[in-house]
This record gives sequence, structure tokens and C-alpha cells, in this order.
Amino acid sequence: MAEQQLIGALEAGGTKMVCATGYADGTVLEREQIATTTPQETVEAVNAWFADKDIAALGIGAFGPTAVNPASSQYGKILETPKTAWRYFDLLGTIQNELNIPCGYDTDVNVACLGEVTFGCAQGLTDVVYLTIGTGVGGGIYSNGELHHGMLHPETGHVLITKRTADTYAGRCP
Repeated sequence: MAEQQLIGALEAGGTKMVCATGYADGTVLEREQIATTTPQETVEAVNAWFADKDIAALGIGAFGPTAVNPASSQYGKILETPKTAWRYFDLLGTIQNELNIPCGYDTDVNVACLGEVTFGCAQGLTDVVYLTIGTGVGGGIYSNGELHHGMLHPETGHVLITKRTADTYAGRCP
């Protein structure tokens, strides 16, 4: 039997980054949480954590909105986010250039959706909608056996809703 390659995973969230190593079968060997602060400080800590792990590749699920189309000139960058220091930061390029390994890139919620399809409660399904409430509200869509990408980013937290008259919170999203 061939030896499994060690791979890395990064859940790049708006509040925290979760770094892990493991195998394609879902076995997790190590896990570390790093606070999301400035891009330079955070990515430096992420790269330092992975630097000596001898991983063959890294999968990145990034908070959004983020550009996930490899044909886009913005691919791998965080887009218009309320976290102003992160706007248009090249997350994928900065990590990939430092670690010099192949990297996969998608939204954090699409990656979570794929995790449920692969290892969780959505195994065997061909159509799944994954919703999450964290730093923001996000949605991942798995349709006809594939993650959904295209002209829209399912940023469900930006769906306009009618406020209740008793709701006086002005909000924080620009």
C-alpha cells in the first residue's frame, strides 16, 4: 500500500484562522487556531505554522467575499469586506509564494459544504445548501454533484430583509 501524502488545510475566517494537517481520508493529525488580525501579522503566523509540516499541498477556504474563479485577475484575493485592512489582499498568492506548494482555494463555506458531502451528514447527496452563522452569514451550494461557482457569490449575509420596527441596531456592514 502506498504511503498517504500529508496535506494541510486552512479555514481562513474573519475572526480566526484554523490550520490543520492530515490525510485525504479525513484523519486530522494537528490543529492550531490563530487570531485574524492584520493580513501581514496573520498570514506570517499561518505560514510559520505550516513551514515545517512537510505538507504536499494546502487547501484554503477563505472568508469572503473572495475571488474563487482562477480565470479572474482577482483570483485568491479577499474582495469588498467590512475588514478594511483585508480588502484586496492576495491571500492565496501570499501563502503560495511563501510555502511553495500547490494550493486549492474556495470560500470557507463552500469548503465546509464539501466537508459535509465528503465526510459528514450530506454523504451520498448530489444537492446540498450549507448555511453558517459566524463572523458573517454564509452559504455554500453543492448542486448536481459539484460546488456552485459562477457569476454570483452566495453571500447570504447580504440579503436585504425588512427590519422589525423595534429593531434599532444600525448594523456594521458598509
